[in-house]
Amino acid sequence: MRRILEIICVLLLGALVTVPFVQVIARDVFGSAIVGAEELTRFLLICSVFAAYPLVVNHGENIVMGELLEALPPRANKIVNFLISFGAIATCGFLGLVAIINISENLNNATPTLKIPFWIFMGATAFGFVGACVVHLFNLRRQPKAHSSVSL
Repeated sequence: MRRILEIICVLLLGALVTVPFVQVIARDVFGSAIVGAEELTRFLLICSVFAAYPLVVNHGENIVMGELLEALPPRANKIVNFLISFGAIATCGFLGLVAIINISENLNNATPTLKIPFWIFMGATAFGFVGACVVHLFNLRRQPKAHSSVSL
């Protein structure tokens, strides 16, 4: 599953770079801009950020204050790590739920130019937050790594 998501993220990133490049070439070389290229670029940016979020969490690339955590006594460190994990699970779960509710209330909305359904934008957001919530839940079972500027 992780490999498939990585491939999707690479394809989204490639498209995110390609669309503005083609837009610039079309506008400067051929004198005609592509209608909706800006909207498609925004769509690709949103999708690439939120699709990649569970991968970021899975790789332990969340930013933490490692120096502060290391300065704490071992028991306090363990408590703070649990509170951080609990907070991340609660926050990602809540934001995923809000995105799902937002999708259900806006099923008929679409973007103005390309008519991309709103649920696709919010679907990427819901996927990212729910996926990150699941990864955070799985990470509760792992032993924490040595602290640096990033942590699981």
